[in-house]
Amino acid sequence: MTAARHRIAVVGAAAAGLAAAEALRRLGWDGVITLVGDEPRPPYDRPPLSKQVLSGAWEPERTTLRDTSQLAALDLDLRLGTRAVAYDPVERTLTLDGDRGDVLRCAGVIAATGVTPRTLPGTDGLRGVHVLRTLDDALALRRRLAVPGRRLAVVGSGVLGAEAAAVARALGHHVELIGSQATPMERVLGREVGELLAEVHRAHGVALRPGRAATGVRAESGRATGVVLTDGTVVEADDVLLAVGSVPAVDWLRGPGAEAAGVDLSDGLGCDEFCAAAEGLYGAGDVARWYHPVLRRHLRVEHRMNAGEQGLAAARNLLAELDPERFGERRPFAPVPYFWSDQYDLKLQAYGVLAGAERTEVLQLGKDPLRLAALYGTSGHATGALAIGLTPRQARSLRGLVATPADWAQARARLAEAVDA
Repeated sequence: MTAARHRIAVVGAAAAGLAAAEALRRLGWDGVITLVGDEPRPPYDRPPLSKQVLSGAWEPERTTLRDTSQLAALDLDLRLGTRAVAYDPVERTLTLDGDRGDVLRCAGVIAATGVTPRTLPGTDGLRGVHVLRTLDDALALRRRLAVPGRRLAVVGSGVLGAEAAAVARALGHHVELIGSQATPMERVLGREVGELLAEVHRAHGVALRPGRAATGVRAESGRATGVVLTDGTVVEADDVLLAVGSVPAVDWLRGPGAEAAGVDLSDGLGCDEFCAAAEGLYGAGDVARWYHPVLRRHLRVEHRMNAGEQGLAAARNLLAELDPERFGERRPFAPVPYFWSDQYDLKLQAYGVLAGAERTEVLQLGKDPLRLAALYGTSGHATGALAIGLTPRQARSLRGLVATPADWAQARARLAEAVDA
């Protein structure tokens, strides 16, 4: 390998990118590691943004993933506040923005650029309209929620919207949760569990607007005053949080080189079971859609645990491609997806794949309707499991039920045994 190619670039300096950079160094890569991040801050954790940071329980510094000395020990070519604008996988050249406009020749690139929030038409530049992706986003909304008696309209009742609604309500604000589905987090949890979660939000004073989509935001003098729904109803608000999904950040990968290399950007960066999108190009984290060899389907997982695990896998497999004699063979990436959500005093923990389930079975544990375990699956097989109100050991026991797609009856019996243990 020539000196000019003795560089690996990791584009994206959040959890997945940092995990990849650390793995490259730990596994023995002694060349240059360029870590590119579009925010000027060092890598930080995102899950606390909609919970501890938004509530004021944590200050920003507590989200930092590594301190200055730990980053220095990695001997990185750290490019914070810098954006990748183009990558040619044929020439293996990465172009960065800024005054220098550097063009870096790379042995390989790991794409970990995550996602960008969706918005509503006409909301750009409107004061009082928020998204919640970055630390600055969380701090901006937190400053608004520091004023007592705000009216917050949350558009989108998925995980992010439900968590933010719970925080704002706990702070004493009037909160309306607007969602196109019938219950909060229904796409993931299903209708039955979603109805239980809806009752929790109602019991805490959140006004739900189920089955309603927002068409826009009403404003006066450049500031949001409410949300317009499809039926013409206006939900009045001092602030509006848009939690209506996200788009994989892949624009920097578009170009003739990507077309020539057959890079698939139809829903994130399409990767094989090794997290490879093309020779020398690997994906990790929210941006990566990869083939799961056990589940036999493509997944794109926007959850924290997957980001760290996939960053490691992408780094290991890129090294194995570059120098198999030194780094060994590539290994398929076949994790058991995991996510959690904290809302009020509830902790939801899920293993496997819940979304899109054709069948759901909920096992209530005792008289408390919010102490339960549930199976999710398709075609007679269990592919996902959910725990609410279980002990940590009971919740962890669900992982084994869905490590491989299991026969429904067998998984149901094992579920009952696990939660009774």
